[in-house]
Amino acid sequence: MRKAGLLIISLIMLAGVALLLAPQFLGQAQIEEETPFMIPAGSSLSAVARDLEEKDLISSADGFLLSARLFGSSDPIQAGEFALTPGMSQQDILTAFQSGDVIRRFVTIPEGMPSVLVWERLMAEELLTGEIDVPAEGSILPDTYAFERGQPRAELVEQMQSAMDLYLAEAWAERGENIAVDTIREALILASVVEKETGTPEERRTVAGLYSNRIEVGMMLQADPTIIYPITKGKPLGRRIRQSEIAAINGYNTYTRVGLPEGPITNPGRESIAAVLNPEDHEYLFMVADGTGGHEFNATLDGHNEAVGRWFELRRQRGEMN
Repeated sequence: MRKAGLLIISLIMLAGVALLLAPQFLGQAQIEEETPFMIPAGSSLSAVARDLEEKDLISSADGFLLSARLFGSSDPIQAGEFALTPGMSQQDILTAFQSGDVIRRFVTIPEGMPSVLVWERLMAEELLTGEIDVPAEGSILPDTYAFERGQPRAELVEQMQSAMDLYLAEAWAERGENIAVDTIREALILASVVEKETGTPEERRTVAGLYSNRIEVGMMLQADPTIIYPITKGKPLGRRIRQSEIAAINGYNTYTRVGLPEGPITNPGRESIAAVLNPEDHEYLFMVADGTGGHEFNATLDGHNEAVGRWFELRRQRGEMN
């Protein structure tokens, strides 16, 4: 009987404590403005509660811990950076910590960004950590990637490269029959040339078809970006190409070598890769800028020379030529 009485008294006291703590736990915490809150890996709930109290985000660490045991779930808290906002209750805070609802930030790699500029962008992101080398050209899939404060740069690069490997495998499996490349590597290289040769999305398959035709008949690709790449590693040249650079013999210059460059000249996007693996079927072998941001395409040299004449005349009218 005595034990039963003590148990009843304990339960009554526990219920009383719960009634006292419930309004505090379920009511609004002391968050006046959106506040980022970091939980380092391996942190205990006790350490996190003390940190919350020290930052005046809750009134009592002990009260938070007891309330968490009484009203919260037994799920472990997650590491990361969390956004604590006005109106959140202590229960909301605990739920956020347990669910891993961390702040995610984003970095965008545009289509056609060369690896040296990817490296510069990642190194400039102060919330990432660790050193990295410039990624292999063509190994990064252009896209927008989420990251967390303190995430290693090497981990993010690995994610970008895995995304490229996965997309290449998927696109290769869907390749057409009229492609001019024999391997995934060759498709990546040609896609990088297509990416740099046109900024007009609707032209990608046409340009891919033109270069495929040139490869099939053994013509040089004569793509200006392949001249520039060995000079700048993909960065803008900032001036006109010199005759000596057009005549340069190296592994990339497609004015002095037949076939593809020895490697990618940028990180091509999904659309350029898809264009190379399913190029437009036509007889074009030549193209020249048309003054609108696109190109005029021709199957014959005579037609191309006429188009070049029109382009030069347009440039003279614009005052772009002496």
